[in-house]
Amino acid sequence: MVTLLRHSLWPHVLLLLVLLQVSESAFNIFRYPLNRIERKYGSLPESERLRLKEDTRDMFYFGYESYMKYAYPQDELNPILCRGRGPDREDPSNININDILGDYSLTLIDTLDTLAILGDVKEFRHAVQLVIENVNFDKNSTVQVFEANIRLLGALLSAHLLIEDKSQPFGNLEPEWYNGELLEMASDLASRFMPAFENSKTGLPHPRVNLRSGVPQGSRTDTCTAGAGSLLVEFGILSRLIGDPVYELSARRANRVLWKLRDAETGLLGNVVDVDTGKWVGELSGIGAGLDSFYEYLLKAYILFGHPEDFIMFNETYSLIKHYMRRGRPECNSGSGDHPLYVNVDMKSGGTHTTWIDSLQAAFAGVQVLAGDMEEAICIHALYYTIWKKYGVLPERFNWQRISPDVMFYPLRPEFVESTYLLYQATKNPFYLHVGRDILTSLNNLTKARCGYATVHSVLDMTLEDRMESFFLSETCKYLYLLFDADNPINLNFGRYMFTTEGHVLPLAPWLRQQTWEDGLFQELNSQSHINLSLAGCAAINEERIHRLPLKSQYLEQISVSLGVEL
Repeated sequence: MVTLLRHSLWPHVLLLLVLLQVSESAFNIFRYPLNRIERKYGSLPESERLRLKEDTRDMFYFGYESYMKYAYPQDELNPILCRGRGPDREDPSNININDILGDYSLTLIDTLDTLAILGDVKEFRHAVQLVIENVNFDKNSTVQVFEANIRLLGALLSAHLLIEDKSQPFGNLEPEWYNGELLEMASDLASRFMPAFENSKTGLPHPRVNLRSGVPQGSRTDTCTAGAGSLLVEFGILSRLIGDPVYELSARRANRVLWKLRDAETGLLGNVVDVDTGKWVGELSGIGAGLDSFYEYLLKAYILFGHPEDFIMFNETYSLIKHYMRRGRPECNSGSGDHPLYVNVDMKSGGTHTTWIDSLQAAFAGVQVLAGDMEEAICIHALYYTIWKKYGVLPERFNWQRISPDVMFYPLRPEFVESTYLLYQATKNPFYLHVGRDILTSLNNLTKARCGYATVHSVLDMTLEDRMESFFLSETCKYLYLLFDADNPINLNFGRYMFTTEGHVLPLAPWLRQQTWEDGLFQELNSQSHINLSLAGCAAINEERIHRLPLKSQYLEQISVSLGVEL
């Protein structure tokens, strides 16, 4: 009787296992029941994912339509008073505003490819037309080369490449009248950056240029490493599109100069350098503000162009980062000790330099995903998720020794959202959908203003500042939407695309890797001369943990208890 019962139930058990797509290693779920945290984060209903997708779409359009109604053609939206914001003409020294805003409809340009990814063909075409007909870079505006490069040049190139894509995965984005105008605008803008290099004594670009007259006389010569060394992706693509090597070669030269300025003992770079003397002004070395996108672009430039020096520099730098900056237990998901942490160190000694980390470091987990170091990506992301849970958003600086914020504001930054999205794409673990839901809930509950989303002035009392920076629509909303939109063309063809540090989507096209510049000439790249990242040996998570938490529950609980957070 018992035997017959077993045989009669077995087909149903098999069907259940097939439906759940449970692998052999996943039988541990039945052997070891899920605990409270694993049950909470272990799944997300499909109906909930679809709701979150639509809620994110609504969030984007509330911000975008408010910008178009109340702020356009100015650069940014003030979402509390429902006004536009442009450069501070009365105080040219106000670099917090003037480094970014230049009277060129920044938010509209920065948002072009987000409209495409949302599948809004009509509004994308309309926005492209507005940009082409109304934006002019012949302005008496002094802006930071780095910010203008990633927000404007990257956006123009991305939109142009999406229009020119013959497969048109997002719908027919190309206006009937389009004739490469966005690329012409990109070329014009980049040419206005070049005085930053031409007047340099070292090959490092001056940090700021006036779009009409070049480097202002008597302007500051100190620049952050990220500012000088995060131009190669956009400059390299532009050079290959227009057949002019000057942009890529200038960016490569700057990277090589920075590489030569590494400390002789540690091999580390500082965070601020003088472009006239090549002397380090700031000797902090870390993975956050001032350095972050330099590391990111070494890896992404290699992925795009296949030039071996980019990978060699990234690989060596990443090894030094883990050697000098990593603290805590040796393994993320095994052993004992404090939760791993990447700290700021002194570039000359490698000793701890500060007791704070900053919110820009949250993007480093995404770089680790691209590098294949999944365990480390999971670990660093879990730290920032716990800090997010503690406050509802990320403070700009968090003191890991005092367990309190050092700098209180949160300007709607995308870095934590970005790494959440990339980790979900790499693991498909529902934990990251739950993280995304927490992010979306926080943004709607804590930052939504009368006509947009506002900067958090202090994470302690959740007071707001009247500013919605362009990256909120360009990156924060985009990565959240992609996290929940399983059928988006980007996600269905994830190996065909890469994002810039401003979240602009670029094709991983063979034509970008077939040629390189040498001595000003365009030559065939020897396909055997570079390392294949796919053979580099990725530290992937094991199969069993696909069905459980990315960071084992005991370690997730450890960090939540240490920061006083309830999961």
